[in-house]
This record gives sequence, C-alpha cells and structure tokens, in this order.
Amino acid sequence: MFHFIILLCLLLSFQVTALAEQQPPKTVGFKVVTVVRGLNYPWSLAFLPDSSFLVTERGGRMLLFKNDGVTRVVRGLPQITAKVQGGLLDVIPDPDFSTNRTIYFSYVAGRFGGTGTEVTRAVLDGTTLKNMKVIFRAEPKTKKPKHFGSRLLIAPDGKLFITLGDRGNKDWHSDSGKKHVAQDLSNHLGTIIRINRDGSIPKDNPFVGRKGYKPEIYTYGNRNVQGIARHPETGAIWFHEHGPKGGDELGILKAGANYGWPIVTYGIDYNGDIISYKTSAPGIEQPLIQWTPSIAPSGMTIYDGSAFPEWKNNIFIGALVQRHLRRVILQGNRVVGEEILLKSLRERIRDVRTGPDGYLYVLTDSQNGRLLRLEPLSSP
Repeated sequence: MFHFIILLCLLLSFQVTALAEQQPPKTVGFKVVTVVRGLNYPWSLAFLPDSSFLVTERGGRMLLFKNDGVTRVVRGLPQITAKVQGGLLDVIPDPDFSTNRTIYFSYVAGRFGGTGTEVTRAVLDGTTLKNMKVIFRAEPKTKKPKHFGSRLLIAPDGKLFITLGDRGNKDWHSDSGKKHVAQDLSNHLGTIIRINRDGSIPKDNPFVGRKGYKPEIYTYGNRNVQGIARHPETGAIWFHEHGPKGGDELGILKAGANYGWPIVTYGIDYNGDIISYKTSAPGIEQPLIQWTPSIAPSGMTIYDGSAFPEWKNNIFIGALVQRHLRRVILQGNRVVGEEILLKSLRERIRDVRTGPDGYLYVLTDSQNGRLLRLEPLSSP
C-alpha cells in the first residue's frame, strides 16, 4: 500500500509538472516605439559595436543609422537583381568589426542567364564599401525568382553559415524515383552552407572529400531557411524554414543532417496536391515544432538581453503571412509554449534582433516599413 501511495504521488507530480508546462505563457507588458519609418521593404537589421546600425532594403539599398538621426546610404554595393523575393537580403558584422570594419551581406545576383544567392565581404569605410570580395556563389543559377534563403550567422569558431532555399524547384514527385535538388548534394540548392570567412572551405565540413558532393554543404533537405540563431547558453544553432502550404519547421542544426524536404513534409502544395504522404522517415531529422497552417517565418533571435528577464532564452520569430511576432518558449531543447505578439499591428514581420541595449527590435515588411523597438512598460 505504501509503495502504491508513493507511485500515485509521483504520477500526480508528473501530471502537475506536465500541465504546468502547458499553461499559457505569462504575458509581459511592453510598449512599441517607432525608431525609423519610411523603409522600403526592409529585410535585415545589424547592430554595430559603435552603437550605429545597418538596415538592408530588398530593392538594393543599404542604410547606415547613427545617433544623430541622419539616414546615410551606403555606397559601392555590387550589382543586385531585385525581383519578386530576390534583392539585397541579410547583413551581419564581423566579430572583429571594431578593428577591421568588415561586414558580410547576402543578395541575389544574375549570372549565366539565371540568378542566385551570393555573399560578399567588404570593409565599411564611412559610408562606402571597399575591398569587396565575393566569398560564396550558390550553384546553379536558375530563372526562378524565389526561395533564396540568405540568412547569415558567424559561430564562435569563426565559421560562417549561409542559409539557402530550393529556388522553388518542383521537378520531383514522391513516386517518381527522381531526386529533388534539395536531396542532391552535387548542387547548393536547399542546403545550409558552412565556410570560412575568407570563402575557403573548413576541412571538418561533413561532406569534404566525397566525390560529386559540394564541400560547402553542412545540411541538406532544406526548403527555404530564413532564420538562424545561436542559443547563448547551450550553444545550439536553431533555424526555421518555410513549408509549402503548412509545415513550417523549427529545428536544431546538425552537421550532415538531412531535414527531409521534399521526401517528408507536414504541408501540401499550394494547389492542394500532395507533395509526400510521409511526415517522417528513417535517417531524416524531425522538426522540434511545425506550424500548420503556415505562419511564414522570417528573421529570428534568441533573446539574451536584460530588459525582459521573463523572455530570457526565448526564441522570437517574425511571421509574414500571419502578421505577428511569435515567442517560442524553450525548456532545454523542447518547445513548451508559444505566444503571439504584435498581432494588432497587422504588419508582416521580416526580421527580429536583440539590441545591444537589451530591447527587442523588429522590421516590418512593406513599402513603408518601420523599425520598431519593444521596451518594458517601466523602462528606466
């Protein structure tokens, strides 16, 4: 009887804990402050160590903002193809920006009759880019104007991750036996790339030395990754990607992993066709959470500021289609809750970043886009 009571207590304790984890997240009060308005489809935000920041606009402008409130246009960008989803995309500073003034940016460029994602490093000298070097070109170029991926992340070891998309390629069917580009490691489409900051290839990349494989590839089976961030405590690199109609995914980056597109998916095609009847398969990584219907995720940060202690180590993701900012609450590597923020703005959220001041910053995606700052109601 005694053992039964102990077992019952343990079961009840487990149930209470499980129920507590599923409780709605505690809502944190905040106010929304407009920092910059009048941006033309902004895509990315990058804070620099001197308290200035860069904003890219998809149409091909890079803007530099300092504390004086003056908008400065950065000169010397390469030729950019701005069409549909393509254009000037992500930008990040070098870890040693204070001494070398180096930045990295991704964009769509035309070549050989098609377009594709490219990444360039350059020195920001005042408002002019100098010493530009293309350090990566996605191959092959195609004529399709979408799914360019293009988020950038530099890991603590100095390696640069570049997210890519499958370029909207549909030349595959689940029963055709034909390999989709995202499952074909002889090209870069539908992958996440890992290179050194000078463009060379790390010797410990998972497919280095394998005949017929692109050695820059770190993961594959990715449909269109537009968010990537490193957890400040665990060091895990999280990323999300667009599904088709449904099946947006959030997961953790693993070297050499196959994330399944389009062999497995939780979504269907936009016309209602079945892409695959499988949502899992041996040897394929499962998402830690998937969203159906799609939220259309873009931009991503794992909050490590001090202004919102309740948000510490939470993931924040912009939602384009559902027009909100999504808070994803973690317990270790498990998602234990979600909260929808900024829904009343009815704005497409393109990017989200943790600022050096501890506040949360978001870019709204429109012809009259804004940079917004989320501050606590009782901010000092």
